[in-house]
Amino acid sequence: MSQPVQRAATRSFIQKYINKETLKYVFTTHFWGPVSNFGIPIAALYDLKKDPTVISGPMTGALVLYSAVFMKYALAVTPTNYLLFGCHLVNEMAQLGQGYRFLSYNYLSSDEEKKSIEKKWAINDKEE
Repeated sequence: MSQPVQRAATRSFIQKYINKETLKYVFTTHFWGPVSNFGIPIAALYDLKKDPTVISGPMTGALVLYSAVFMKYALAVTPTNYLLFGCHLVNEMAQLGQGYRFLSYNYLSSDEEKKSIEKKWAINDKEE
């Protein structure tokens, strides 16, 4: 790419994405609320790889309801907060995955399956 074309592309990018409106948005709770809230779904995604014996059913259920309510809220406010909606959508999916793992382990697994799961995680805990 030639120098003038590269300069024009850079200028176009800056005008489109780094402007007063974008900077104004970055300094609002509409932006920082969801950004700070993303810790919950990140932790939930990380926990999908952990031992299913330690999943709290009531807490998982509460987080499923919490995310469902706030997904609705994110679409109800003006202006619509798609970043908040995305945050809670990711959390909803992760919590539903955790809920499935909880139900599968506690209610759908036989005693032999539970013992093998516990044994597997006991071996993994010793290695760490």
